[in-house]
Amino acid sequence: MTLNRKLHLRASVCILALCAAATGAQATDGYFVEGASAREQALGGAGSANPGDSLTNANNPAGLVDVGHQINGDISAFAPTRGYNASGTMLTAPGAVSSGRDIFAIPTLGYAVPLSADSALGASMVANGGMNTSYSGAIPNAVCAGYHSPMQGVFCGGRAGVDLNQALISIGYAQRFGNLSVGVAPILAVQMFSAYGLGAMGMFGLSSNPAELTNHSPSYSVGGGVRAGALYKVSEQFSIAVTGSTPLWMSPFQNYSGLFAGAGSFNIPGTVGTGVAYRITPDVTIMADYKRIFYSGVKSVADAMAPMGPGSLGTANGPGFGWRDVDVVSLGVEWKYSKQLTLRAGYSHNTQPVTAANVMLNIMAPGVITDHISAGMTWNCNRNSSIDFAAVFAPRQSVTGQEYFPGLGYVPGSKISIYLSEFQATLGYTYHFGAPEPVAVAAKY
Repeated sequence: MTLNRKLHLRASVCILALCAAATGAQATDGYFVEGASAREQALGGAGSANPGDSLTNANNPAGLVDVGHQINGDISAFAPTRGYNASGTMLTAPGAVSSGRDIFAIPTLGYAVPLSADSALGASMVANGGMNTSYSGAIPNAVCAGYHSPMQGVFCGGRAGVDLNQALISIGYAQRFGNLSVGVAPILAVQMFSAYGLGAMGMFGLSSNPAELTNHSPSYSVGGGVRAGALYKVSEQFSIAVTGSTPLWMSPFQNYSGLFAGAGSFNIPGTVGTGVAYRITPDVTIMADYKRIFYSGVKSVADAMAPMGPGSLGTANGPGFGWRDVDVVSLGVEWKYSKQLTLRAGYSHNTQPVTAANVMLNIMAPGVITDHISAGMTWNCNRNSSIDFAAVFAPRQSVTGQEYFPGLGYVPGSKISIYLSEFQATLGYTYHFGAPEPVAVAAKY
């Protein structure tokens, strides 16, 4: 590797690390990101079998051998609308309640450099996803006085909500063997979590460690795992990909050891996936991807909310959000309209992670979206530079169930309906190294 290439790589890794703390929620399958780059977002999350930029490292690192020497930078504006409607409840504030904090800015970076004609190295920093809610502490809740709570709010604990941010930083290597390319990318993960307004759970004696239950400053967790992928080009028109990631084994959230199962344990789920791409014409390619997210492998996410008995929160098999594994199907089409303009559209559908029996706790994390509709484009400014754009809309989805009251069970006649809709717009820039402008040749007479 040349000195310049080494410097490019080191600089990009430093930038990724500096930006990790700035990541936040994105258009999500549960709380996983819907496409790493603007290109993948516009394709509904498809594209593992048709890599187009360096951020393939965050999806299928085998694609690094096909994207050349480039750097990508994206910034997303993410706007979720979430909240709940409740009636007949004994603890949860009744009525129509919406969360504040409606817009987030999320950076993404990627870099790829060929090492030879058949090998490449890459680096990426992406937000795996995340979840945020922020309910006002002034929400009227008449039952709070009966529990001798001086505060109002969703659960009589004042301002309520959670913040979960996850940043994945990875260095990938890819090698081509004829029509087959394989890639591997070790992952360093950093996540941040905070929760507030859950004092009622301590008041009812539900936490194994009430001092580490709620209302702390953000708690950080670090860990890692490995992503791998393969890409096989059956022909010039047709390609197949297989991808997967181990679980990312994380250090526990020490400040929330009385909330999450396993004394604050909160690993990041593993995934497996596959994809195909078919070039219908030289200018039109269709893509389809499938991915399974194993939320069941993380007890604090997958364990059922009920029963929630004395001292149960934070124990090895304590209550969680009750999420199921998610299957995601993504479809995308890419049309090279001209040398300057490429147009894209996509759609994805995922199974519902949240069940009716776990609705009450998921007021704090209503990740109930099941459909995404997307579109986007790339404008080639010149041989070196291009601008990418993507817009993703997730229509409102809701899940309805009963309130659960500790010691009594599900409250007859109660009804809680949680909902979420999302919009995300992403603007990106790509610079291709080593692609000089054409040299004008003087006409001969």
